[in-house]
Amino acid sequence: MAGMAATKNDTEKNDTTAKTEDVITRLAGKGEEAIRRIVDLPGGQRALEAFNDLKLRVDDLSKKVRGVDDLEQRVAKLEKEIAALKRAQKPASGS
Repeated sequence: MAGMAATKNDTEKNDTTAKTEDVITRLAGKGEEAIRRIVDLPGGQRALEAFNDLKLRVDDLSKKVRGVDDLEQRVAKLEKEIAALKRAQKPASGS
């Protein structure tokens, strides 16, 4: 009986996977159709180019923002080092 339960579960998983793939395929087809319709509209090609340009700009911006985190960490480390150097210098200059 355990073999039958596993087979039933496998069948259910396959059905779910097939349904999911079918939905994704349908959505992809609808998306392609929508893009074709947009291109056919007056100014649609320019709009599509603007969207593509916007995507590239957002990608570049996200890369730069990810780099800001690293810079903030480096600045914090340098600030700590400077503070330590200032503390080490004060007793020597006070004498």
